[in-house]
Amino acid sequence: MASSNDESPQRYRIAGLTKPASLRLDPWGVPHIRAGSTHDLFLAQGFNAARDRLWQIDLWRKRGLGLLAGDFGPGYLMQDRAARLFLYRGDMAAEWANYGPDAQEICAAFVEGINAAVALIEAGELPLPPEFTHFGTFPARWRTEDVVRIRSHALSRNADSEVKRLRLLRLTDAIVDELRVPLAPPLTLEEWGPIPDVDLPPDVLDVYHLATAPVTFSAERLAAGLDDAPRWNHVDDSRAVVQSEGSNNWIVSGSRTASGLPIMASDPHRALGCPSLRYLVHLTAPGLDLIGAGEPSSPGIMAGHNGHSAFSLTIFPADQEDVQIHRLDHNGRYADGGGWAEVRVIREMVPVRGQRDQPVDLPFIRENPVVWQGDGVAVSIRTVATDPGTAPYMACLASMRAKTWDQFRAALAGWGAPSTNQIYADVTGTVGWTPAGFIPRRSGWRGMVPVTGDGGFAWDGFIPQAELPQILNPDAGYVQTANEMNLPSDWDHAERPVSHEWLNDGRAERIKSVLGGTRGHTVGDSLKLQTDTLSPIAEVIVPAIIGSSEPAQFLRHWDLFVAADSAPAALFELWLTRHLGPALVKLAAPDAELAGLLGNANPEMVAALMAGRCQHVADAIGLRDRHALMQQTLDAAWAEAHAVMGNDPFGWRWGDLHQARFAPATAAVDPGPMVGPLPVGGSSNTVMLTEYDPPGFRPLVGASVRMVVDLADWDASRWINAPGQSGDPESAHYGDLAPLWAEGEYVPMSYSEPAVQRVTVRTIELIPQQGD
Repeated sequence: MASSNDESPQRYRIAGLTKPASLRLDPWGVPHIRAGSTHDLFLAQGFNAARDRLWQIDLWRKRGLGLLAGDFGPGYLMQDRAARLFLYRGDMAAEWANYGPDAQEICAAFVEGINAAVALIEAGELPLPPEFTHFGTFPARWRTEDVVRIRSHALSRNADSEVKRLRLLRLTDAIVDELRVPLAPPLTLEEWGPIPDVDLPPDVLDVYHLATAPVTFSAERLAAGLDDAPRWNHVDDSRAVVQSEGSNNWIVSGSRTASGLPIMASDPHRALGCPSLRYLVHLTAPGLDLIGAGEPSSPGIMAGHNGHSAFSLTIFPADQEDVQIHRLDHNGRYADGGGWAEVRVIREMVPVRGQRDQPVDLPFIRENPVVWQGDGVAVSIRTVATDPGTAPYMACLASMRAKTWDQFRAALAGWGAPSTNQIYADVTGTVGWTPAGFIPRRSGWRGMVPVTGDGGFAWDGFIPQAELPQILNPDAGYVQTANEMNLPSDWDHAERPVSHEWLNDGRAERIKSVLGGTRGHTVGDSLKLQTDTLSPIAEVIVPAIIGSSEPAQFLRHWDLFVAADSAPAALFELWLTRHLGPALVKLAAPDAELAGLLGNANPEMVAALMAGRCQHVADAIGLRDRHALMQQTLDAAWAEAHAVMGNDPFGWRWGDLHQARFAPATAAVDPGPMVGPLPVGGSSNTVMLTEYDPPGFRPLVGASVRMVVDLADWDASRWINAPGQSGDPESAHYGDLAPLWAEGEYVPMSYSEPAVQRVTVRTIELIPQQGD
């Protein structure tokens, strides 16, 4: 029964549906899907994904399977080849087994729903999204295995860092690399393992970057002819920057909440764009009542609750790949132990718009995709993506239904990628944390630099889930993660290396400080913490400023919150990212090649150096007088701030520089609606993360979803998507949530049947097709 403000229901006859189902939409476009069986539920979820996000999921599928050139021409042929190198090509029975006994059936039903929507478009009963009309293309039918074979959107962990580190060692001391990424726990150069004696060119990972890159459009690329196809094989820095991933989550135990039951918070960070990466959905069938966030191209949810248990994830930055360097003989064979072996080459024909199908050769050394070949040398990537069970997030099909901690942890045994921090709470008061993911067993090296590929650096399987650490019902009264190094203090990093490259600790320390200092925690407290803008970097740097200059005094009177309306925040971020950090890189790297490898100085290392810590790094980069460097760069930032924001410092606003814009992938060639600009607070280092590229200030990465779940009252939970639920530029829900998101506001996460009835404003009824 819908609420009184529900308009007349739309009805569609759906092939494959066995009983009627319904989609009830709330004022923000969130669908509450109800069906009579699990099969029908996931079929309806697939139909809804196509109804609301068809252009997006069709583009994702074609990108992942290497089918872009068929729609968009020769300019996409090299990206198709790169994507095909990283497709899963192993045993499908082993693949499905990792995700639960009914995972294949769930994905089959989901695909049925997508294809049913495509059939309705073909019949003229559903509109074709405008992007297809613009490009003269049409959505494809899906196969069940398409949901899991695509791996490339969960790659990009540390292969790039390994190569940078090896190239950097040719130019400077290893300690200088800590300005780029500090290691946790610290390592001496001797502990890295063998360092190959080889020079790798700057383009050695171009194919790898191309395989993991989003789809971009330009008039030149779309007009490229077949002879031009090889030129479109490089991803520039402006697109590489959005590969960053992070997130926050926490659970406050009942001992610290006002209700006596846990509260869970989750805000996964990803690249900002239109439509949103995530999708909010409520799924109800006999024996199943799930609500949460997932990706529109996959069934189920990855964060949310099932009416008994709440769960969410953040990236746990385990090292899940190695760059391998292979010697080749004059016949192109690679060194394999004491002999030589043939490079395996798979030839595939790729459809190309306006041309004959084109052959591409896909070389593999053992299971590794080969991404570069030079004179007597080949480079490949050993990645977990070639192993069964590493389709991104697919193990959530089992974990999302767990009703106990033991069930939840058992389901995570099949969670291959990406490696994640998993947190769990249920209505019995149980609270827990554990990492999940296939973490390679390495012996004799740490994954810091590329290794030789002659077979001496093979993985010895993966660390079993049962051997990974866990926290259950902690005395502290909470669990939290923010991509920091959170392995136990007694973890044996030499015997079981996991990673030495983590995201900054500042967010984690701020979250722990707030959670550890409160009792009677409420949903409102978690909402406030998710949108907290206190800068942990400013907390260290500002007290280290000496002198009584005008800019120094201006920052000393700052409350250290990077709020959108803050003038000192605007000065500080401009100083940190455009002057202070670059000055340290210039000091460490007087030549352009080394500066390019170091990139942007790590903000936590910048803060440590300005506070007089990490003297070994200061010595290595030649930092002699930190106070003089601070004053010089702060004066330069003060002058630039006047030039950019005007001569009245008290009229400056961080939000005038730092404005979110949600642009569709097609913006360069099909200027559809841009959502924004929207002034936002936060920075690359705050709990309310809004990461930007220092040459400019536009946020590129932020919370794709924010969610706070109250286990004492499910309907008191709150959430928000960005910029909106729909992928249709003509929909009211394309960008309606973005202003709320920018202001740190939320909408209800309605769960109970009465609550769903109250918020329903539109109903779509799905009816079995006659004869089914």
